[in-house]
Amino acid sequence: MKVQVIIFALLAFGSIAFTQKPPATGFKLVLPDHQGQLTWTADGFKIVQSSAKPNGRELGIRGQDSSGRLSFLGFLFLMPEGAPLTSEKCRDGVLDPEKKGDPSLTILKTSEISRSPGLPLSLATYTTKSRDGSLGYLVRGFVATSDICGDLEFYSKKPISADDADLMKILSSYQLDPAYSPKFADVAFYAQVLYQTKMYQAAGPAFEKALALLPEDGSPFPSARIARRVMTDQAGMAYGISGDLRKARTVLEAGVASDPDYPIY
Repeated sequence: MKVQVIIFALLAFGSIAFTQKPPATGFKLVLPDHQGQLTWTADGFKIVQSSAKPNGRELGIRGQDSSGRLSFLGFLFLMPEGAPLTSEKCRDGVLDPEKKGDPSLTILKTSEISRSPGLPLSLATYTTKSRDGSLGYLVRGFVATSDICGDLEFYSKKPISADDADLMKILSSYQLDPAYSPKFADVAFYAQVLYQTKMYQAAGPAFEKALALLPEDGSPFPSARIARRVMTDQAGMAYGISGDLRKARTVLEAGVASDPDYPIY
């Protein structure tokens, strides 16, 4: 029982430390193996769901405001088949297939916003019908360069527009930095999303990748030792749950060798 409690506490720490709890109202998305960081600020929103592709090519979060009136979906993904991308090219590459699959999707307005500094923003405002026949209103912004694209979608059951003051504020903060390189916390977050969605086979290597990026001085976390324990433990469990017991043993034995006083290994 005592060991189970310790394991539970460790997992709880992992969820707290490496689940993206953005400072203030800022949100960011980073892929584990590709340069680029998508960021925006949205007052009053919190993350309610996260998703990731096991191949490292897509990360997404769902957010909702405190009133429940407005939701967002934010995605950062690779689109190499369309490279080199522009924001407009990414928008059309995403929306055109959706229009073909959804006859109710009606584009009300598209526009392009040039920004300096920052990549251009491509916007689409449209409506679509849900399964119960009710109408949904969406505003969607795209930023892209090279083979990477950011997609930020706002959804409401009441009419919304990119000209609404609250959406204009969020969209003005919406940026893709193509020069950003993934850091420890970024890869750890991606690995944790894979783990929490039970993609254990992909989560194991992702946790190991995060371990390789962990700074020795403990930054940005107070204790590099605790962070290393969390990553090693979850890597070992991810490999074990996915059936790769030999790899799980290798990871945990390496943990014993480097940190022999930690009993969970």
